[in-house]
Amino acid sequence: MTDDTLRPPSTWDAPQGPLAPTATSTDADLRASLAAVRTEVAKAVVGQDAAVTGLIIALLCRGHVLLEGVPGVAKTLLVRSLSGALSLGTKRVQFTPDLMPGDVTGSLVYDARTAQFSFREGPVFTNLLLADEINRTPPKTQASLLEAMEERQVTVDGEARMLPDPFVVVATQNPVEYEGTYPLPEAQLDRFLLKLLLPLPERTDEVEVLARHAAGFDPRDLAAAGLRPVAGVDDLARARAQVARVQVAPEVLGYVVDVCRATRTSPSLSLGVSPRGATALLATSRAWAWLSGRDYVTPDDVQALAHPTLRHRVQLRPEAEIEGVSAESVLDTVLASVPVPR
Repeated sequence: MTDDTLRPPSTWDAPQGPLAPTATSTDADLRASLAAVRTEVAKAVVGQDAAVTGLIIALLCRGHVLLEGVPGVAKTLLVRSLSGALSLGTKRVQFTPDLMPGDVTGSLVYDARTAQFSFREGPVFTNLLLADEINRTPPKTQASLLEAMEERQVTVDGEARMLPDPFVVVATQNPVEYEGTYPLPEAQLDRFLLKLLLPLPERTDEVEVLARHAAGFDPRDLAAAGLRPVAGVDDLARARAQVARVQVAPEVLGYVVDVCRATRTSPSLSLGVSPRGATALLATSRAWAWLSGRDYVTPDDVQALAHPTLRHRVQLRPEAEIEGVSAESVLDTVLASVPVPR
């Protein structure tokens, strides 16, 4: 399966099937609000519905996202559009080889007028932090995000400072340029809830992009494109509360565990999915089930989210890489081999 499995279902607009009569108006209203977010983002970004869905799932799960795609597929525009549609604060940091940890988290600054040090907040104090080309900065600066991503706080001079809620890191990396890059260590990769792949657009989508630019679209002026806030922090908080009520049968819990354990015994992998990865797969499956209009998780939900949730948590053996094996194909094999509960 690919990220195309995350294309928004029709149940975003109105619950269908046997669950429709029992779904609360609150559920329906919240899903409609998030569907409106998708519509607003589409005013600026063409053909990336699956990535928009993945980012919304991350917000519902309070998780972080790693975006991978070649330059020019609207990764930055996607994040800016999402923040505009949700009334969330956003800041962008261009990660470079000379970037220092304090440039991200903030630092103590001496004030000559008061003869005291005061804390100056870094760009990490926002709702959506766009860490652009995160693999172009040294490991020391990459690691400056570890505490923020895990504990949602920043400690400077022994004092912990809480980050706003929601706080989500959306990091981008380029899959084709390796010179001058510092690959993210496994411990940091594991802290990303999802890894989303942004493909090159289809021909019809690319024609639409050019048509918009020919008509005067300016990616730096989203308001002129008609993009407006349609949901906010309160809506996300209410939606998260609804997701937390989604039921998971013991058989489905066992299926999640079996899928993750199967990666640890795959002959093509030197590193399988950790228990943290299993909890991440459970969380994203629940969010996807709720977005699909159900109050329970099915094995299909687990399969739909397995690739984006697990692809960055496994490591191929060198000999498997030489043979052309990919993480995607290994996950396909794992999903095909693990018995599906009925």
